[in-house]
Amino acid sequence: MVKKDSLIKGTIILAAAALVARVLGIFQKVPLEYVMDDIGNGSFGVANNVYLLLLIFSTAGIPSAISKMVSERYELGREEEAKGIYKAAVRFGVLMGIVMTILLLLLAPAYASFSKIPEAALAIQAIAPALLVFPVIAMMRGYFQGRQFMIAGGISQVVEQIARVITAVGLVFLLQGLGYSNRMMAAGGAFGSVLGGLAALAVMLWYGRKLDESDRRTARKEPQAAAASFGGPPVLTKTMEIYKAILRISIPILLTAMTVQLIYIIDNTLLGPLSEWKFGPEKVDAWLKWLVTNAQSIAGIPPVLAIALSTSILPVLAAAYASRDEGKVRHQGTLAMRIAIFTGMPVVLVLTIGAHAVNGLLFSEPTGSAVVAMLCGGTIFQITMMTSNSILNGISRQRIAMVHTLTGVAAKLALSLALTPFFGIYGLVAATSVCFIFVTAWNMATIRKATGIRALGDRWFGFASTVLILAAAGSALVYYGLEWTEPLGWKWPYLIVTLVLGLFVCVAYLVLLVLFRVIRVEDLDGYPARIRKLLGPLVRRLGRARRSSAA
Repeated sequence: MVKKDSLIKGTIILAAAALVARVLGIFQKVPLEYVMDDIGNGSFGVANNVYLLLLIFSTAGIPSAISKMVSERYELGREEEAKGIYKAAVRFGVLMGIVMTILLLLLAPAYASFSKIPEAALAIQAIAPALLVFPVIAMMRGYFQGRQFMIAGGISQVVEQIARVITAVGLVFLLQGLGYSNRMMAAGGAFGSVLGGLAALAVMLWYGRKLDESDRRTARKEPQAAAASFGGPPVLTKTMEIYKAILRISIPILLTAMTVQLIYIIDNTLLGPLSEWKFGPEKVDAWLKWLVTNAQSIAGIPPVLAIALSTSILPVLAAAYASRDEGKVRHQGTLAMRIAIFTGMPVVLVLTIGAHAVNGLLFSEPTGSAVVAMLCGGTIFQITMMTSNSILNGISRQRIAMVHTLTGVAAKLALSLALTPFFGIYGLVAATSVCFIFVTAWNMATIRKATGIRALGDRWFGFASTVLILAAAGSALVYYGLEWTEPLGWKWPYLIVTLVLGLFVCVAYLVLLVLFRVIRVEDLDGYPARIRKLLGPLVRRLGRARRSSAA
């Protein structure tokens, strides 16, 4: 029998895979940024963002719905019903893949023209065939997540990115060598997603066969458990009943899951039409390159753990909620929010206060570092928004999460229309952070009322103090560090400052959290044994030192 992953173990598996995939994704953009001009990079970025948005739409939030529905039914002993839901979802994925691929091929020229980047049309069309396979992959990942077997999705994600990067970078350099235009090079880079999808599908099919074999061995050894007699979701046996239930759950989840990608589409689409009249086309082209290639790439790093955590917490909370275990719901929800905040903030700090160094290290020039810093700074609220959305989905409040998210996106759109004509890209990015803050605050008020979950409780002052101290000290370190290491030339100043800043923030952050009693000795009981072994001596020693100094 395949062993279930715990919340923390599942999160670590998915976070590690997502981090590797994210790094590979940045690695893909870095050589492309050197090879292609602003038009080529803008075309590739627009094609990639359109593809990611339509990928979420083509699956209609069904992976998360499958994860929730499967975990609930396995918790209640209704395994055959769960497998029927999975088969119906795969059929739906095949159909949606065909429909979305055809639509993307037909509408690509019109969208590229509206976005003021007509050269992006070919790149959008080149990426379209990937939608034939990714909806099916997404359905399979949702089923595995519902079974709390996270490694299948993690491995497939890494394999997908490796195949994608090798193909994309190889095709771009090949087309450059053959003398093709930036328009063709961007299309070649976009086509990497197609072969990446085929590689990921092969991995998922292999794990699917492995899981089937495990289920058959378990069925021979143990009789199937009887379905629980109390409560739980309704029994679904007919295909149409399954589709109705999936859509009822998945559509609200879709609208929350696509928030970030929708915001990126809004930004890429509106930047030119709203600001070109005042700042000129050359400035807007540079801004678009900074936003798509630099800022959005780097800002994608901090939410990696939150994405993994949101994926892991959904089936765990859904199972606990289905069995009416209120204590487990409250404990796991609180743990999820604290993991999201505690682990997300140091990464956000490094990328925000060290934006100039990180930007200069990764790309040809550190231009647009202010935009990178602004977008990265707001990602801590993106992290809390995503995690709180997943908690609401897990406790069957997906419609409420949808309302909060759509209201936040509407506020973002209104602010973008008001600010961008006067402040350009900086008004656009500021509106994004306001959206994340608004949705997070509304989500947490609802969660606290429904479950009693409180993210930090009385620890907010200590946490805020930690962040302010590190921001001030880290900013000084970056400023003087770049000045002192400038004579070394090339990328060395950026590399040295980024490494020193990362080490300083990681060490000082943990020490300050303990000194300000944000992390306490009694919290260690909720952590896995290895983390307790690592943190225990430090937390106890600093706690005793604090009490001694206070006395």
